[in-house]
Formats: sequence, structure tokens, C-alpha cells
Amino acid sequence: MKKAYFLSILIAIFRLSFAQEATKTTIQIDLNKKVGEMSTMWAWFGADEPNYAYMKDGKKLLTELSQLSPVPVYFRAHNMLTSGHDTLTMKWGSTNVYTEDANGKPIYDWTVVDKIFDTYRERGIKPVAQFSFMPEALSIKPQPYEHKWKPGMPYNEIYKGWTFPPKDYKKWADLVYAWVKHSVERYGKAEVETWYWELWNEPNIGYWSGTVEEYCKLYDYTADAAKRALPTIRIGGPETTGPSWSKAADFLKTFLTHCESGTNYVTGKVGSPLDFITFHAKGAPKIVDGHVQMNVGTQLRDISEGFRIVTSYAKFKNLPIIIGESDPEGCAACGMKTNPSNAYRNGTMYSSYTAASFARKYALADYFKANLLGAVSWSFEFENQPYFYGFRDLATNGIDKPVLNVFRMYGMMSGNRVEVKGNQNYTFTMVRDSSVRKKADIDALASKDQRSAAVMVWHYHDDDLKAEDATVEIDLRGFPAQQVNFKHYRIDNENSNSYEVWKKMGSPENPTAEQISILEKAGQLALLTSPSYLKLTNGTLKLNFKLPRQGVSLLRFDW
Repeated sequence: MKKAYFLSILIAIFRLSFAQEATKTTIQIDLNKKVGEMSTMWAWFGADEPNYAYMKDGKKLLTELSQLSPVPVYFRAHNMLTSGHDTLTMKWGSTNVYTEDANGKPIYDWTVVDKIFDTYRERGIKPVAQFSFMPEALSIKPQPYEHKWKPGMPYNEIYKGWTFPPKDYKKWADLVYAWVKHSVERYGKAEVETWYWELWNEPNIGYWSGTVEEYCKLYDYTADAAKRALPTIRIGGPETTGPSWSKAADFLKTFLTHCESGTNYVTGKVGSPLDFITFHAKGAPKIVDGHVQMNVGTQLRDISEGFRIVTSYAKFKNLPIIIGESDPEGCAACGMKTNPSNAYRNGTMYSSYTAASFARKYALADYFKANLLGAVSWSFEFENQPYFYGFRDLATNGIDKPVLNVFRMYGMMSGNRVEVKGNQNYTFTMVRDSSVRKKADIDALASKDQRSAAVMVWHYHDDDLKAEDATVEIDLRGFPAQQVNFKHYRIDNENSNSYEVWKKMGSPENPTAEQISILEKAGQLALLTSPSYLKLTNGTLKLNFKLPRQGVSLLRFDW
């Protein structure tokens, strides 16, 4: 009896040990095997509301974005040419650049545009300068012009007179020429040459009330005028919505074919100048059985199809690609109270989604040999709104959200991306084709520079449900040193998470000065453990740790 009892105990221990070993995710990293450049394609951001840039919280966030990136951040904004003076309406903005006198003579006023770009430049940020939208005095159907949209209203309520083609293409071209010329005079030729200039936003849906042919015509007039003002300017388009949607793909291909072999509406020659190509990619969260279920696969399929289309053009396959908006879904200004499926935005689900999806953007670009220059996170901030209302933003009332700390992590990764292998549950094609619906996605992205290495590890799942912590083993090799300084940064419910701290305070609508100070500190990227020196064995190192569901770790090594 005793022998049988002890044997059963041993079998139980073995089974438990085996089960734990089987659920462990082992990630093997070879720092000597380069797979690509650790580009800073993540250091791109944007917003519908250009005027927020020079407001209190806008300035603060722009400063933080600049500080977290080792290279200049690029910022893309709509409404740079929109008429009017209202700067606080969501999904709106205005500069009143263009008006006409009683005789129809153009009047240019660069005051507000300069204020926006000066704010960028003071922080070392560079604009993706957008020729949008149609000034009221130029629109073929100007009234009604300004929308009155608010969260919860139908999205198509925003499409008004600013979406229409110009009544005079020459006057539009003159406006383009004047803006570029003014920018060169104000900021210098060398500076403006580093910017990216583009025409419009999502012209295949309501943002453009003309035809695809009229968009191509407007592009020709825009590119010709911009190149006359500055021959070395970088201009591109068309910023269409997700290419996995057939109508969006058709618009993108029509535009590219026009630029490749169509008759130019201005010069009459073949083709149009094109320096970079843009399209958008969005996910599709929904409520399932009372919880948020993300769909990272939908966003990755947009990117995959966009890369496939662009690289199918021999003339354009090597051009830089900017994913002009690359997000978990489509409406930054739709808060979680009016759109419950957006309840992922305040907590760690947004940060783990961001870590997992950006890693797959690198992989898709490698797969298609696409020249991915930037992936714009269409998330900034909304001025004078309730704390943690659930907008798709990086900060709320000057308090950084967990997602911003993922970009701080990316800012500590440099050099080359290196090989990551192991017993992970998903390849990048599996995530693209099926999203993350069964087992969790526990994986890593690793980089190595001359005197540092970094490993970002995430524990992501599309379903916002509680689960057991993941057991992760990191097996590194290829260190050119005998000792490294090690730092472990973490984003989870207990670390780098202002939202959880705010909830523990009782979710105050008007935090005190002391509470704001605590929240600001909680919004910064935090170390999980104190820095330490680790000795290596033949350039190898093994680390084990637990990673909560929707958590993200960054392991940083310096020597």
C-alpha cells in the first residue's frame, strides 16, 4: 500500500511538472542572426484635430513623443486647409488659410498653419503636411460646410462642403504653390525637404465627394504646383482605406496606374510624380458575450493586401510606404460610452495589441519586401474631455495611458532586428489569417545594437478576459560581453498603468492636484525590478518570468 501511495504521488508530481513545462513559452533569440533593420516606423502619429497641437495638453504630449523617440517623430493631421475658426470640435479643425475678396481674388493667411508647425518644430517633430480639406471659398458645393458631429451620432454626419472638388483647379494649385513656397521661406529648403506632403484623406469614402478620376486630377494639379514651388519636395498619396476591401483596392490601383501610365491632367504627359505611397489599415473590435473581442487579423490583412498591391507595380515596388492610419479600429473620437466595443482603450489590452501588431508589420514588410517607412498611430489627445472617457488617445488630460509606454519601449530598441524562435503558438501569417482566438499570442521582438540589446515580450489575446499568467523562458545567445546591465520594464495592471491607479482612487471626475501628480507618475514606464548586472556564460543568458495576460515586458541589456 505504501509503495502504491508513493508511486501515485510521484506520478502526480511528474504530471504537474510536465503540464507546467508544456505550457511554458520558450523564446530563443540569437543576437548574431539579423533579420532586418529595427526601423523607427512606429514613430508616426496623427489626429483629425490639428489645433490641439498648440493647446496645453497637446504641447505636453508632443514633447513626450519627441522625447521617447531616438529619431524625429512625424505627425500627420487633417483639416490643414479647412475654413473657419472653431478649434475644439471633435473630428474637426480649421486654419482659415484661404478666403477670397469681393472680386474673387485669393487671400492667404498662414497664421494658424504656422502656429501648428511652429509647435511641431519647437519639439523637433516633423509634419506629414496634408493638402486638406477644401476651403469653403473653393468648394463646388460649400453649404453646409462645417459639421456638428458628436460621439454617438452617425459617422456620415461629418461629410459636408469641405469634401468636394474645387470650383477652380488653378486656384487650388495656386494655393498649394503658395503654401509650399511660404514653408520654404519660413523654415528653410533643407528642412522642408525632410517633410512628407500628401493629398487628402480616405478619398474612396465620404471624405471625398468627387470621383476617383477627379481625385487623380486634383493630385496632378497638387503635385505639379508643389514641385514647381520646391522641385525636391516629397509628395504622395492616396491615403485610401483598407486595401482588403475591394472598392478601396480598386481606388488604390486606379491611382497607382494613373501615376504610372495615365495622362497627366496638367502636363499632358505620361504619368504623375509619386515619391511615396499611402493607405490605411484598421482592426474591428466587437462585443462578444459581454466582453470586448479585438480583431488584429483584420488590420493585418489590410496591410498585407496593401503591400501586395504596391509591390506588384514594377515602377513603384521600392517606393516608401506609409500606412497613414494603422489602428485597432476606425474612430478615435468614438468613446467607449457611445461605442462599448472601444472599451479596450484605457487599459493594457491596447498596449499588448500594439506590441503584437507592430511586430507583425515588420514581418509582413519583410515577407513582401515592402519598403515600410511609417505606420501612423491615429491617436493623440482630446482637449478638455472627461478623464479616461475611452477615446483612442495616448493621454487623457495630460495623464499618459498604458499604450504610450509601448512606444517608450520601442524607443529603446535600435540597430537590427534579430532572430526569434521557440514554441510560440502563432506565426505572423496565422495572426494575419485567423487573428488570436484560441491560444494566447505569447511572442517577442528582439533587437541588437553595438552596445545594447532589447527584447519586447507580449501576452496578447483578442478576448478581453482574465487568464493565468504566462510562464516565459527567454534563451539568449550571441552577447559580445561577459557581463550585462539588465533592466526589466513592464506594462500590466500593477505597472506603468495610470488607468488602474485612477480606478483605485474611485475614478474621480476632477482629480486633486495631489491625485494628478500621482497619476502622472503612474503613467510613466516603470521597472518591474531594480537594475542588475548579470554574468554570461559563453555569451549566453537564460531568464524566466511570469507575464500577465495583456502584459508587455521589455528586457534591456547594455554592455
